[in-house]
Amino acid sequence: MKRIYISIGLLFLLILATNNLWWLESEPQEAEQQDEAFLQPNYLASNMQTNLYNEQGLLAHSIHANSMEHYDLLGFTLFQQPQYKIYVAQDEAPWEVTAEQGTLYEDNRIQLETNVQITSQDKDGFIRTVTTSFIEIDLTAKTMMSDQSVTISGDNYTISGNGFSADLTTKQFELLDHVQTIYGKTI
Repeated sequence: MKRIYISIGLLFLLILATNNLWWLESEPQEAEQQDEAFLQPNYLASNMQTNLYNEQGLLAHSIHANSMEHYDLLGFTLFQQPQYKIYVAQDEAPWEVTAEQGTLYEDNRIQLETNVQITSQDKDGFIRTVTTSFIEIDLTAKTMMSDQSVTISGDNYTISGNGFSADLTTKQFELLDHVQTIYGKTI
């Protein structure tokens, strides 16, 4: 009788161990599939052009990019070769921002990297171009900031520095660390 109890107990432990191994093996596969879903874009676009309007129906900014990948679960959109036009006011010329790569976040903040160039479309403006390797733009507040080296140029001057912040609405630019100013010629 004792052998029967031992046999039943061992059979029960064998069934329990087999079920636990099956349960443990299936869980990582589900986690891997879930991780892969985060890495897959929800949609892709090439040669994309988008115009975004404010509450008054006026053009706020336009975007053109060679390619775009939107990741809904992660909350951002990646761009290759983005070209942004930021419209500050209806009667003012826009600012054009180009880069090799860009990331747009759900809070209307964009980070641009590699060969970033900000160009004023206002031919009479004091600042013509700003070049840097990284910039973050708040598209709602129309502000920019960078902690990288920056070159600001206009008619007959070039200013070099490390980092800057700008308010496009008030047209105020501030260098965080001024390095050099050259008058009379541009680089």
